[in-house]
Amino acid sequence: MPDPQFTFICGDDDFIVTRLARDQFEEKARETSDEFSREIVNGMANKVAEVGEAVTHFRQAVQTMPLFGDRKVVWFRDINFLADSVTGRAEGTLATVELLKDTLARIDARSVDVILSAFPVDRRRGFPKWCEKNGDYRFIGGDRSGASSIPALIEEERQQLDVEITNDARDLLIGKLNGNTRLVIEELRKVATYLGEEKVPIEEKHIMDLVPEFGESDFFEAAEAFFALDLDWALDALRRHFYTHKDARGLITTLQGRNRLLIQLRVLVDSGEIRLGERGISKTALESAAKCYLQHFGDSLEKSNFNVFSQNPWYLGRLARPLPKLTIRKLIDFQKEFLRAFEEILSRPDEQEQVMRGIAIRCLG
Repeated sequence: MPDPQFTFICGDDDFIVTRLARDQFEEKARETSDEFSREIVNGMANKVAEVGEAVTHFRQAVQTMPLFGDRKVVWFRDINFLADSVTGRAEGTLATVELLKDTLARIDARSVDVILSAFPVDRRRGFPKWCEKNGDYRFIGGDRSGASSIPALIEEERQQLDVEITNDARDLLIGKLNGNTRLVIEELRKVATYLGEEKVPIEEKHIMDLVPEFGESDFFEAAEAFFALDLDWALDALRRHFYTHKDARGLITTLQGRNRLLIQLRVLVDSGEIRLGERGISKTALESAAKCYLQHFGDSLEKSNFNVFSQNPWYLGRLARPLPKLTIRKLIDFQKEFLRAFEEILSRPDEQEQVMRGIAIRCLG
């Protein structure tokens, strides 16, 4: 079989996909003589017309050789029009993708190296399948058991940083940042820098003290304590929270957000769609459930606590730890109490800590 004419990299995480594609591009670029032999084309497109412009720029890049006839490297990055979206399904986009396929089929691999990186990708479409047969196709994601690729990325990064991290600290880091790969790596670097040359392992305490909760900022400890169903810890955390914060609305929003996800998880567990295991929630099971229900959540790919399928399985697994002790009735009661808290702080704005302590006592006492 002849050598592939191009490399196509796609996957579940844009940060990992881009990181791998950049490494590939930089490796190939070292074989060229100057910057004019390297070109990066932006593949992001929100409209059909923009898809046409991006593909046109890419075709021009691969067909235009450097002035001195040197080997060229072209990276078509951040392609987003291969997704199951309005733009991705449009007839104009599909026709342009066929033109892209024709261009890739005609590439002279002896004179140009081509790298394409795409996220998200609807792997049911013909184009990814064609790339798998005709190019160096790399799908970056979890393995068949549903294990995330993030722990492997953390292991790679911590080796480069020359630090140790315990398994519990690693899991907490992933959970606090909701599996956001970019933030996980940045926060790992931050903690490693903070520890400096002490050469002590990164432990749970370091993550708890130094890493903010994804989307929850300073409200993490109180939310953790509440959903650990630990009344004493919750009351202590509330005291510490209100020592520096006077407004409870952000905390209530955080509690409501977690509770929404737990309600959705409780329903999925009760229906048998997913189950809780020692390793958390299977990514494969979550994806299987998503095929049945994701249509009811709209086209948005943004992480939201209104959509359990937009969340990282590692985060959900950690979030679901108290679920065996929580019935759907109990979770709905929690949500009613959080709504009651909003109403009470409007009428008792100077007693917000007392309102939240009352909520904790009624829910956890």
